[in-house]
Amino acid sequence: MATAIPTISTPRSRFSPWRALAFFLIVLLFAVLGLLAWFYVIARSALPQLDGAVRLPGLSSRVTVTRDAQGVPTIDAAGFDDLFFAQGYVTAQDRLWQMDIMRRFGAGEISEILGGEFLQHDREQRILGLRVAAKKTLALASPADRSRFEAYARGVNAFIESRQGRLPIEFRILRYSPRPWVPEDSTLIAAQMVKDLNHYPYRQALEREKIMAKLGPERTAELYVNSSWRDRPPTVARPSMENKDTSGEDRPGRSAAGSSVARFSRPLPNLSRSPELDGDANMVIGSNNWVVSGAHTVTGKPLLSNDMHLGHQMPNLWYEAHLHSGNFDVAGVTLPGVPYVIVGHNQRIAWGLTSVGPTVEDLYIETFNPDGQYLTPDGWKPAEHRREMIHVKGKPDVVLDVALTRHGPIISELIPGETRKLALRWTLYDGTHAPFFDVDSAQNWDQFRSAFSAFDAPGQNVVFADVDGNIGYQTTGKVPIRASGDGSLPENGSDNAHEWTGYIPFDKLPSVYNPPAGIIATANGRISPEHYPHSISAGWEAPWRTARIYRVLESGKKFSAADMLTLQTDIYSEGERFFAERFVYGVDHAKKASSRTRQAAELMRGWDGRMTADSAAAAIAYRSSVELMRLLLEPKLGAAPKNLPDKISAGLNWRTYAWGLQSVWLENVLQHQPKPWLPESYASFDDVLAAAVEAAVSAPEAPADLASWHWGPFHPVEIRHPILGEIPLLKRWTGPGIQPQSGSGFTVKAVSRSHGPSERLTVDLSDLDQSTLNLVTGEAGNFLSPYYMDQWKAWYEGYTFKLPFSSKAVAASRRHELVMEPK
Repeated sequence: MATAIPTISTPRSRFSPWRALAFFLIVLLFAVLGLLAWFYVIARSALPQLDGAVRLPGLSSRVTVTRDAQGVPTIDAAGFDDLFFAQGYVTAQDRLWQMDIMRRFGAGEISEILGGEFLQHDREQRILGLRVAAKKTLALASPADRSRFEAYARGVNAFIESRQGRLPIEFRILRYSPRPWVPEDSTLIAAQMVKDLNHYPYRQALEREKIMAKLGPERTAELYVNSSWRDRPPTVARPSMENKDTSGEDRPGRSAAGSSVARFSRPLPNLSRSPELDGDANMVIGSNNWVVSGAHTVTGKPLLSNDMHLGHQMPNLWYEAHLHSGNFDVAGVTLPGVPYVIVGHNQRIAWGLTSVGPTVEDLYIETFNPDGQYLTPDGWKPAEHRREMIHVKGKPDVVLDVALTRHGPIISELIPGETRKLALRWTLYDGTHAPFFDVDSAQNWDQFRSAFSAFDAPGQNVVFADVDGNIGYQTTGKVPIRASGDGSLPENGSDNAHEWTGYIPFDKLPSVYNPPAGIIATANGRISPEHYPHSISAGWEAPWRTARIYRVLESGKKFSAADMLTLQTDIYSEGERFFAERFVYGVDHAKKASSRTRQAAELMRGWDGRMTADSAAAAIAYRSSVELMRLLLEPKLGAAPKNLPDKISAGLNWRTYAWGLQSVWLENVLQHQPKPWLPESYASFDDVLAAAVEAAVSAPEAPADLASWHWGPFHPVEIRHPILGEIPLLKRWTGPGIQPQSGSGFTVKAVSRSHGPSERLTVDLSDLDQSTLNLVTGEAGNFLSPYYMDQWKAWYEGYTFKLPFSSKAVAASRRHELVMEPK
């Protein structure tokens, strides 16, 4: 008899793997939502008060702050102390963390909050001594200027004290609080701006020294060309074609080395803007400014435009503001952390800036003995020493001993592989003056020039216009006069053969008032006329942007303010178009060219030269230009190691050569085709051009379908918040990120991945309320503010906003009003 075996059923576990996973995901979701809620609550609590009233210690009378549709404040105060107190307070409302990180960046104090990863940066800042320079600048300030800096600092501190527990979210994430603001912090931020714009000639001198040692003086002089017949110095009338310098053109009897491309004479692009070379932080793409008299406008009054091209950051660099107290009435862009308006207009005059690019720092090779003394014309002298202590988050402090000579600090530690004792002399170390209160107050050309005569650094090209119809231009800044040399090479520091003997007098700097042509423009190119007795810069920028601006402005058209914006966003490149044509010609005439190379040539054939985001011809021409530079220079200077962003660290190679006018050198080579520059492995320059295209379209980044190789994604803009942009949940809400863009380094809209127009201003002197201004992203620094990225679309797509100025226009545009009362 069979016995049935009973089955025993085991109940299922209540927590099966799927349920456990579901439970985990639910917990994770709630954790993420909780974290987002925390970010939201903290960020929202830090939003500034824009309406109502606030009582503040330190004020002596009522101040009114009116904000328009873009959050731009108009600050109205009875006296200057209250005005600049309020400017400090209002700027801190929108930009406190940016102001704090900017002063830390300048002082070399980033490691204290972000850790040892930033120690190299901090060491550089401490060795250069920007905080020391800032102290000297403050010591040179007039009592009135010092008083205004102190008022600004009191305003910043009033905001900090009123927001304890509700500081910007970056402070909460990094777990620190800002220390009180002091006037020295303002001059420190100004010193960092000097560094950003003027601290690169010493690196160029080291690069030129290496190349000269390899190639000799003749070839090196050809590489470091410093003028072009296309230059348009602003004080020189338009040259006639009959008197044009033809040194850059083909001439009868010149050897053409087997090609007829020498007949062409259009400009070539500056190849330092390539993806390979764009890591060179010393090369600033540059800025534009221009002014046209009423003879060239639809209103009969001048138009003045300015777009300063600087490194992108989040929030953007400038802060718009309108400051009003009695007869002091000025609007434009301000530098967070610094009082006054830097670029803009008052009730009578307007001005705009571009960098001159003067050579204002020299390297001296000092001779030291074993006792720590260095040699001078008067014998051996002991070096002075400055002790610097760097606080590093989570690690022991780092102590630096900075040796100082009569020329300046020994900076050899900042130059990898350098064994010599190199001292840096820099005009910044003399201290600088900030005359912007007088600039903001000026009512005419004479007062304006008088104000800028005190401006030391960074040297600027200043264009001017007034409501009476006058226009002008003035070079500014202290530029050294040397006993010999021009600062382009390191020199012996033990004698006086290359010492600075003074500075170019202000009244000898290039200047012009009401030129007959009624047009003035600068774009970082050469400003000194022929036979000018002094050396202003050993390294100008290329003339292509300047030439394009003049070409448009000299067209005979009557311009409106809208036309000025069209020119600011112009993406036509004569240089890249010429280059594309030369590549096409070279491929057509080369002995060997692959079918893919010929396909690339067809895409470039007939291209209109506009650097649009969807252009394949632009991408091919640009990448081919990089390869052409490599093919010409690599045989002489060597191959470039990969993954070395610092050219000095890499030793001598073809990428060592990065020069503002290297495109002019390349043009000269293609026009005259001297045999020393033709690589031995090629029979003609046509073959070199074809090989450059072949290398470009064979590169890993080149798509299989060349027609789909679009310029915009190949040459994008990238703007991220330095802290919030690293948080996956927040980065898409806290910055534009990476976006394709039009334009190039040689279009008027000069752009790279990390640089571009930091603002776009046009002042209409016929009606100041019709003036326009926009930033890159917006006024606010808090990502929950409606003014955080409200200007991005305008910047990216090329439109702008009115800048109300009259009391009637300010009232009509009012969206918020905050009244500050004394406490």
